[in-house]
Amino acid sequence: MHRLGGVGLAAFDRNKQSQILFGELSSELSKAQVDHLQSQLTQFRTALAHFATTHRDSIRSDPKFRHEFQQMCSSIGVDPLAGPRKGGWWAEMLGMGDWQYELGVQIVDVCVSTRERNGGVIEMGELVRMVSKLRGVESGVITEEDVIRSIKLLQPLGAGYEVIDVAGGKKMVRSVMKELDEDQGIILAEAQAEGGRIVEEILMTRRGWTYERARAALDNMLLRDGLCWLDAQDERHGKAYWVPSAMRWDE
Repeated sequence: MHRLGGVGLAAFDRNKQSQILFGELSSELSKAQVDHLQSQLTQFRTALAHFATTHRDSIRSDPKFRHEFQQMCSSIGVDPLAGPRKGGWWAEMLGMGDWQYELGVQIVDVCVSTRERNGGVIEMGELVRMVSKLRGVESGVITEEDVIRSIKLLQPLGAGYEVIDVAGGKKMVRSVMKELDEDQGIILAEAQAEGGRIVEEILMTRRGWTYERARAALDNMLLRDGLCWLDAQDERHGKAYWVPSAMRWDE
């Protein structure tokens, strides 16, 4: 019994020593892997920086090329908005920091100037059109993606600027500190399909709402949120609601 016990202790010591050796080997392998990964990331960053600076003019002036660059970055997990400096890749590698912030100021200009009529919610296509008109032809074409990127830069200001998806896959930009509920999103989508005009019957027929639900939601948008106008002389229904953010304005 005593001899077997000695063998057991020796085996235990050998096992303990093996665990230590394996632990050291694992640490060495982990460090080598980390060093290798760090080297790859450094090489990748250098290559991406070279590509960005080489094609800087195309990225700045060509919206299609800018979109493809953004998609390439996204596909490999790089956010051009993030980086070691304020402004990220756009500012650091492309010199587009001023361009992006200038676009942000123009977005604010349009949102504020239209807030009285639309209650602080504007359709994305309308915003792109009005900002493009404000910028003029010489400033180059901007896209929905450019606007979304600039709005991300505005969010730290805490002014409520946010891109929201409404029912039907439509995008709108909110420039006030208030949340849209699900019913309001549905109303915005249906109003867009109708050129801005909406009545209770449309919501009852297409969405299966009760008259009471439709009326309450529309009245909340009118009286509480200021997101629509009331037409008390509608030819067909006697009363209709017009949603400015779902209307097209030729200004």
